[in-house]
Amino acid sequence: MATERRAEVTWQGDLMGGSGTVESVGSGAFGPLDVSWPSRAEDSNGKTSPEELIAAAHASCFSMALANGLAQSGNAPESLSVSATVTFVPGTGITRSALDVLGVVPGLDEDAFRQAADDARENCPVSQALKGNVELTLNARLQSS
Repeated sequence: MATERRAEVTWQGDLMGGSGTVESVGSGAFGPLDVSWPSRAEDSNGKTSPEELIAAAHASCFSMALANGLAQSGNAPESLSVSATVTFVPGTGITRSALDVLGVVPGLDEDAFRQAADDARENCPVSQALKGNVELTLNARLQSS
């Protein structure tokens, strides 16, 4: 079954001097969040950007895909710490999403963890949406016991 998610945004003024607000999301999980061009292309100054929201989406999607893949192979993770860093170049757009994951996965060696992480990077739905348009990189490592 397909799902749809919704977000509502208002914007006032032009691009450079204006500002906006992510008023709400359908789940009610967050909002309002302020957005502006300077928060996107310069210093965030406590405001968010589309790229920051994409980074959150990519990190959470990847962590779900990796947890599922590991569990299906018989090695459910104790924990996964994931970050995504999305690069935005004014005039060019989003150029990169760099995933970094540190996992605690009993019974799994580093190579098997990296293989599972690479599979999750390739196949999570957000990676699929970005693939072909944005460089996707991955740094995956297991936490030492």
